[in-house]
Amino acid sequence: MKDVGMSSKLAAIQMTGGMSLSDNLDQARALIELAAKKGAKLIVLPENFAYFGQKEIKNIAKIENSKGPARKFLAEQAIKHKVWIVGGTIPIKEDHISLNHLPSSSCFVLDDKGNEVACYQKIHLFDAVVDDPKESYCESSEYSPGNLPVIIDTPVGRLGIAICYDLRFPELFSYLSAHGAEAIAIPSAFTSQTGESHWSILLRARAIENLIYIIGANMGNRQHPKRPTWGGSAIIDPWGNVISQLEEGLGIVTADIDLSYLKGIRNNLPVHEHRRFNIIKPK
Repeated sequence: MKDVGMSSKLAAIQMTGGMSLSDNLDQARALIELAAKKGAKLIVLPENFAYFGQKEIKNIAKIENSKGPARKFLAEQAIKHKVWIVGGTIPIKEDHISLNHLPSSSCFVLDDKGNEVACYQKIHLFDAVVDDPKESYCESSEYSPGNLPVIIDTPVGRLGIAICYDLRFPELFSYLSAHGAEAIAIPSAFTSQTGESHWSILLRARAIENLIYIIGANMGNRQHPKRPTWGGSAIIDPWGNVISQLEEGLGIVTADIDLSYLKGIRNNLPVHEHRRFNIIKPK
């Protein structure tokens, strides 16, 4: 964990996503390089950065179990650019991280030597009816839910991980902040309809509630014929200010994480100390 009083640059990558693994990795490669050139020490990729919209989740999970193309790509990029990477999501089926016969939607965190130092399984699965060309989503038919929050020491401070639909569940963010997280990365592929109404509001709400940095890396193809995504990738400071934001399309957003600023806000408004998780519910 970096010392309080220092600041470090991080980046959130926004992609458009397609059915071609090679095209997706080329897109991610170019944006990772751009973020590294801008001085980012930690880079967050969006949900499904490699396999957006693909159907054969179980087959993909089998390939990626043995550190397949997406996992190898992340390691190569981390080593090449000497950066930490929050690797969006990849379908994985391994006994020690999957709860049943279905793969998990797994977010690997890699250090600047290419080591997988953490893996977070998406806890909340998106089963919903949405007014878009896809009409309905049922992640629980393809994925197994996770049940373990993840917090890890990184060059930008203590980092928690959440994925897309997790954003709607404030108790997860309260847990992460109460257990020392100073920033939370949120790889996402928010639908265009729900994103337009809720994405930015929820990012800011989670930052304000927990006095924490929020890094939202979203897919941003609002014109996708089958699965339009909202974009709006953003980095939010602990007071709820939008430091950097990208509406749609390809690109990156960058910002400095200043832990002395975060500490000052928390000292002045000590919400973490005021939380009363032990309140007895009335009968």
